[in-house]
Order: sequence, then C-alpha cells, then structure tokens
Amino acid sequence: MIYPVFTPEEAAEYIQNGMTIGVSGFTIPGNPKVIPPAIAQKALREHEAGREFKVNIMSGASSNDQTDGELSRAHAINMRAPYQSSPELRKRINGNELHYNDRHLSELAQEFRYGYYGKMDVALIEVQSITDDGEIVLGTAVGNSPTWLKLADKVIIELNDQIPESIKGLHDILLPLDPPYRREIPIYSAHDRAGSIVAHVDPKKVLGVVKTSMPLGMPSKFSPVDEETAKIGKNVCDFLVSEMKNGRMPKTFLPIQSGVGNIANAVLNALEESTDIPPFEMYTEVMQDSVLKLLKSGRCKFASTCSLTLSGEAMSDLFANIDTLHDKILMRPSEISNNPEVIRRIGVVSMNTAIEVDIFGNVNSSHVNGSRLMNGIGGSGDFTRNAYTSIFMCPSIKKNDCISTIVPMVTHVDHTIHSVDIIVTDQGVADLRFKDPLQAAEEIIEKAAHPTYRPLLREYLAIAKANGGGHIYQSQRYALEFHRALAEEGDMRKANFNK
Repeated sequence: MIYPVFTPEEAAEYIQNGMTIGVSGFTIPGNPKVIPPAIAQKALREHEAGREFKVNIMSGASSNDQTDGELSRAHAINMRAPYQSSPELRKRINGNELHYNDRHLSELAQEFRYGYYGKMDVALIEVQSITDDGEIVLGTAVGNSPTWLKLADKVIIELNDQIPESIKGLHDILLPLDPPYRREIPIYSAHDRAGSIVAHVDPKKVLGVVKTSMPLGMPSKFSPVDEETAKIGKNVCDFLVSEMKNGRMPKTFLPIQSGVGNIANAVLNALEESTDIPPFEMYTEVMQDSVLKLLKSGRCKFASTCSLTLSGEAMSDLFANIDTLHDKILMRPSEISNNPEVIRRIGVVSMNTAIEVDIFGNVNSSHVNGSRLMNGIGGSGDFTRNAYTSIFMCPSIKKNDCISTIVPMVTHVDHTIHSVDIIVTDQGVADLRFKDPLQAAEEIIEKAAHPTYRPLLREYLAIAKANGGGHIYQSQRYALEFHRALAEEGDMRKANFNK
C-alpha cells in the first residue's frame, strides 16, 4: 500500500472540534513536531470565525512545546492526560481554562482499551519508517504509541528522516492482553526482550504521511551537581551500600529506577563514582544523559526505558556509538516500562523526587501549596507502590531557608505512608520501615529535616501528642501552620504554635 503524502496543514484539516487525539512520545522525545502547530493554527482560524475548536490530547507522558505549548496558546485543548511539564499548559490548567486528568502512566493505555475514555479518533505518531503492510519502526520513544495505533479510527504518520536507521532493534513492543485473558508479562530481568522490534497498524487506517526533517534530542536543562544535590546523591548511595552490607539487598545489586531532574542526575553521578556498588541494570521510564554516561563507562550494564530523554549532544553521541550500545538499551511501551507486575518481580529500587514530605512520611510530588499543579504524579506511583525499596529525595530547605520541605502535614498527598520506605535529604536518610507513625516522625525530624526547622517540628509534634493521642498525632489547629506562615509572612520559620 502506498500512503498519501500530506503537508502539515493538509493533515490538520482532518482534525475536527471535539476529537480525541493520541500523540506519540514520552517526555519530549518521539512527539509529533509539525502537525500539532498546524492544528493550533487551524484552531486560531476557527476561533476567529466564531466557531468552537478544542480537542482532547492523550500522550505517553509530557509532550513537546509544539504540542502542549502551541495548542495551549491557541486555546485548543479541552482535556489533557496523563502528565505534562509545559509552562504554557500548566498555566492554563491552574487557571481552570481546561481539564486535566492526572493518571499513573502505566494505566492510561489500558484504560483506553477498557473504554473508560470513549473512542480515539486520530493518532499522530512520529516514526523512523513504515512499510506498506503497516510495520512501524518508532522513533526515540515508545510511550502509548502501540495502543494508539491499535485503537485510533485513523492514523497520521510523521516520518522523520533525522531518526537514524540504526534505531531499529532498540524497541521492544508488547501489548498485554486485557482481563479476563491477561497473562504474565515475560520479563524476569531488565534485559529480557518480551515483544517485537516493530509496532503494527492496519494500513487501511493510515490517512497519510507527513515527511519531516526535525532534530532529535532536547535542550539540556539540568543544573550542574552542586553541594546540596551532591550530598543527597551521596546519602542515597551510602544507604544502598549499607543495605547490601546488612543483607537487605543482594550483593549483586538490583535494578534501579530514577526520575528525571537535577537530584536524579546527582544520584546517578554518585552511583557512577561509587566503588562499593557493583555494575547494575536500570528498569526505568526515561534514559537521560547521565544514564548514557553510565552505559558507556560500564557502570550500567543495561537500560530498559520508555524514552531516550537525551540532549541533542547526547543523542548524537548515542548513535555515533550505537554499535557498542545497541545491545544495552530497550525502549518499551509505558504500560510495560511502568508495569507493577514487572517492577515487583524483578525487585526495582525506585528513586523519585518530592515537593514536600510530612513528618509521618506522606509525600506530595505534584502540587505546590496543595493546589497549583507542577507536572503530575507521572510514573512515581507505579514504581513507589511496587518497588523493592521506595526512596524519595528532596533538599531539606528551599528559597533561602524560607521553606522547609519537611512539614507537619503535606498540602496534597500523592504517596502515603503505606508506600514510602526511605526519605533522603541533604541532611541524611530517614528509614521508615517497621516504624509506627510516631517513630517515623521522630526519624524524619532528626535525620531528614534541616536543623533550622527541627525545633519547630518537635514543638508541633509535642502539641499534637498532647491533643489526646490516636494512631497518628495531628493537631487540626496547627497542622498547616508552616504553610500559613509561608503564605502570609513569606517564611515558614515564622510558624507560631502559641496563637
């Protein structure tokens, strides 16, 4: 079958008001790059003519500015899921200009197959190649593309000639069966291949192809490792070494999941430098520049991921060395890279960042002051609730010491005390395992909180204890005093429990 070739503008004409669109990619890599801006321009024309034009956008995780940014600026998004990192989109979500459904990344694809979200009208998928019989080599991310290709009524392909042919074989495409026919996912170590190197689509559904020549990779946005993040990285590394020495972790080590960001980068840097941790595998969502460095040095033996979340420079480096790295990387769909069954089976150690942690171990990873969305829960819940050991990391203080990340009560809960094992800050490591809430509180205050805030946290805990006991000591009057002080006086150090 020969597919029609479209311009981006011709492709955009197929998109109508109210449609649900599935886009490829996971974080910025692998997203469609030229069709979404054309849809945004169509939306502006429709709005100028007095006609409604909004669409629902479903992805693997966050998307690029061409999708989330352009469509947000054009006021063309009705609903967005499951995750975002766009300043433009975030502004409109927090301004209640559109609907946002924050979902665990492992769940969205299957929930679409279950019929929870209605039908998918069109899939926009960036690829390296597509054959006449519908075999697709995806690009630098997998995300939910295999499910979108299966479910969408129609498919439009972005064929990017900048994706090298050598990417073929880096994908491991498996779509699990749905209940009641679901069977185990045959992954028993991070390096096990379970599926195909290609995705599939019914050729009759393909409306056409838009040819592109768009650069790969993303701008490097991570700060260099500083003293604070270096301390966090060292503390994490020291904890993992102690786990091996105390027999709580195999001396051969276990697969690691690491989020993206400055703290995650610092942890991976510490793991590279450690002489006490053996070479390890990663079973994670994203492969960032520091992971490529670990692969090249041999510290990381294998990386299972969903996306090559690399800078342009690192992306070029990867493909320049693809002969030696090809057998060390697999990209999987979101519901496989983040699959609870696999995470639990192979014993993944999860490491994710927190916005704030309360003294009992509840973690807020998505909302500032309990209401303003930052990015979303992402895959942190998938890993935290199923990890061999779940670790959350954050600096102990922020904003010139005015903010303590350790608070009496978090303003929003993404991860409860039932799922969180370890809290790591620049101050130390708080181990919450086999502790009741009071013991956890004492551990967090003494080992994770900044010395500036420890007296205030101890004062709060004493007041809460005096309120009459219970399983968890909380004072309804003072639980949010840290947040009141920040909101009204700009400094949590001004918290006052004597009013």
